[in-house]
Amino acid sequence: MKEQTFQQRLINVQSRLKANKSQYNSFGKYSYRNQEDILESVKPLLAENGLIITISDEIIGDGFDGNMLIVKATVTISDGEKSLQVSACAGIDPNRKGMDIAQSFGSSSSYARKYALGGMFLIDDNKDADSTNTHGKGASASVPTAKPVAVTPTAGSDMFQKAVDRMKEVGTQAKYDEIMAAIGLQLSESQRNALSKFIKK
Repeated sequence: MKEQTFQQRLINVQSRLKANKSQYNSFGKYSYRNQEDILESVKPLLAENGLIITISDEIIGDGFDGNMLIVKATVTISDGEKSLQVSACAGIDPNRKGMDIAQSFGSSSSYARKYALGGMFLIDDNKDADSTNTHGKGASASVPTAKPVAVTPTAGSDMFQKAVDRMKEVGTQAKYDEIMAAIGLQLSESQRNALSKFIKK
């Protein structure tokens, strides 16, 4: 029997992976999956197909002078010869209520890693309550969709306020695209629209 290629083995994993939603948010009353759920489900499939994954984090920015502090998580899958990488970013709010700095960094890292894993293994979280619930903060993890969500933008988080300040200051399409790449997944549809209004014509 002919040995499968790296691409074929990756397709095997992607097509068979079923990541359970073992977490429950009692406030929002919904079930969701985290990175541990994905890793627990994918490990046996990786072993079957002779693949390994590694996950690394990179901190971007310094958090000063209006620069956002961002964690970029990169998932690498390999068969020992060929490899493929997928990355995802999440903003870090050092002043997040109820968390010290280490917890805030850890939370953002877990968030970015989950979405990098989702991108690698084609896990669609757009239908998850986790991706649309605002947790009372008006911030959503969903990717922009064709249907606008009627949510009033809230500038309560330092992260969103910093984005507003940067757009007021610079106001270019390039700066908007940079902000979207960094924290777009964490903003609601209305927040993204609010930021786009600062783009100078």
